[in-house]
Amino acid sequence: MIKYIGSKRTLIPGILDAVRGVAGARTVLDLFSGTSRVGHALKSAGFRVLANDHNAYAHALARCYVEADAEDVREPAEALVTEFNRRLAGGWNAPGYFTETFCRRSRFFHPRNGARIDAVREEIARLALEPGLESVMLGALMEAADRVDSTTGLQMAYLKEWAPRAHNDLELRVPRVLARAAGGKGRATCLDAMEAAQTLEADVAYIDPPYNQHSYLGNYHIWESLVRWDKPSVYGVACKRVDVRTRQSVFNSRPRCAAALRDVLRAVRAPVLVVSFSNEGFIGRDDMEAMLASLWDGAAQVTTLEHDFKRYVGAQIGIYSPRGEKVGQVSHLRNTEYLYVAAREGAATGALGHAWAGNSTTR
Repeated sequence: MIKYIGSKRTLIPGILDAVRGVAGARTVLDLFSGTSRVGHALKSAGFRVLANDHNAYAHALARCYVEADAEDVREPAEALVTEFNRRLAGGWNAPGYFTETFCRRSRFFHPRNGARIDAVREEIARLALEPGLESVMLGALMEAADRVDSTTGLQMAYLKEWAPRAHNDLELRVPRVLARAAGGKGRATCLDAMEAAQTLEADVAYIDPPYNQHSYLGNYHIWESLVRWDKPSVYGVACKRVDVRTRQSVFNSRPRCAAALRDVLRAVRAPVLVVSFSNEGFIGRDDMEAMLASLWDGAAQVTTLEHDFKRYVGAQIGIYSPRGEKVGQVSHLRNTEYLYVAAREGAATGALGHAWAGNSTTR
């Protein structure tokens, strides 16, 4: 999957452990789905997943990894990937908006690959594929582009010199789309978190909100433009979409995030909530535990698990300006990720923590 700050790859065993501990759980809501790494793992474990995210690129990935089923899309996707790769090997390219914006005005991708990305994206648009297959092809293109980018993992800045991988040829691969889960067909939605919380019902809700001031839309604006293919006006050295300035999440605001999360938690239609949050976030452990304990008229049982976690690659190598120049030093290499499990009285949950190293507490 694409490189992503806040990826829960190492936390998945603990998340699955928590969800499996809920007796009779069949449907899981992933309220802030991001790359759908967690949703994909839940689907693989047999759960019906409802994946939601308000960004278009995340919605496309959720349709690919959660909603689309292999029995419906794998064969046509393999045929398209084979055909596209054949044409790319033959010199297929069509330099356009992507090349001009992200390869010439900025340097996120080598222009040779930018022209290939333009060609593939225009062809996907021209084919007007059904939504499931289109999402799989968009996922394939995003992941192919991610393998040849020249960044430290964020699209806030690009490297001053081309990353070695930027010289590799763009090549598509079929995403690892899963067969329909035993729990039923998944669903992907592109809603505001509150709207999704109020309308989607599940046995368990997994909640992984933004935890600090860094906007996912700002960090991954190229994927948003690639999926929307609306060729927007841009600003700054990083050529961000102009709507990055206006499409701001309340969860990226220190003064507003706690109240917003409290409202969302109260609105979620599930008897068990699994919340992941970093110690680098705006809400500390004590405050989060108190917020969760207040649910269901104060009858919630809350268990907290800790996990020591390596920070994302950009934080490990230093701080860079939009021009790729190093401007700061690394402050720390590791942080703590918390997994909070809040259960309503009467919701049967099993023992937690065997998949996690570290401390756990229950209140």
